[in-house]
Parts: sequence; C-alpha cells; structure tokens
Amino acid sequence: MTTTGSRVRVCAVSDLEIERGRAALFGTVQVALFLLADASVHAVSNLDPYSGAHVMSRGIVGSRGEAATLASPMHKQVFDLRTGECLETQGREPASLRVWSVTVVDGHVELDIEEMR
Repeated sequence: MTTTGSRVRVCAVSDLEIERGRAALFGTVQVALFLLADASVHAVSNLDPYSGAHVMSRGIVGSRGEAATLASPMHKQVFDLRTGECLETQGREPASLRVWSVTVVDGHVELDIEEMR
C-alpha cells in the first residue's frame, strides 16, 4: 500500500478478477473492491448493514437496468455499486453501503484516504 497525497494505492487492477470481490483493510475499515466487465472498479464497505458481518466482498455481482449491483451473500439484499443504495431490502428497513470513489492510475487502484475517516 502506497500513499500519495490524500490517495492510497490499494492494489493493481490485475490483482482483481472480473465480478469477484476482494477485501482490503485500512486500520479498522474494511473495503470490498469489485472489477466489472466494463473495466470499472467499485469500492464499497465490506460490512453488510443487515447482518453486521464483513462479507460483502463475497457478494454476487449483477445488474438492474443500467446499475451494477451487489447482492449480499447473507440475506440477499441487493445494493447499487455506484451509490450504495439498497434496491431490494427483502422486506427489511432501508439501509445502504458506504461507497468510496475509485481512481485507476497506471494500472493501480487508488482510494481517497480522507474518505476512510
């Protein structure tokens, strides 16, 4: 992990597999990273807001219309990977995933460390 200004280099894009999650730990913050087929990379909280378990990196990637989605591996709530909004609550109260902006620089995934706080 390399820090440049307020950005932290997390991994190489080549370390990620298409539509397979990877978890990264920053102090006490767990981030789930996803590389999609269109080469975009998304970063959301690894904490499932419904179960309280750090499992979102094991979720199922899909889509709803134009939105890339992530289904929780625990209770199958579906979240928009762009916004973190829960699109399908499975009958529970609305909750959302924290989302971080991702930048790819020279083939490496970078996140804004200020957003980690």
